[in-house]
Amino acid sequence: MQVEHHDLHHEFPELADAIHALKLGNAHFAKLFDSYHRLTGKVEDLEEHDMPIADFTMEDMKKQRIKLKDELYNMLLAFRAGQQAAQ
Repeated sequence: MQVEHHDLHHEFPELADAIHALKLGNAHFAKLFDSYHRLTGKVEDLEEHDMPIADFTMEDMKKQRIKLKDELYNMLLAFRAGQQAAQ
């Protein structure tokens, strides 16, 4: 089964510099990033290996991933806006 990758670098390639900077300089971002990365890996592994899992469990995992991605994206946008304002 072809699995679409959802890591942040694939999702937001234009924000690669901000992702790197926040992973190094913001502990909260780094923690959320790690949680998102682990959860994405679990979901992709389950999908790739077509492992049996209850539909509501998979949906819950995907909802958690979306919530984390939204929070991370907002942090990335705020960081980028701060950088642009400083220039």
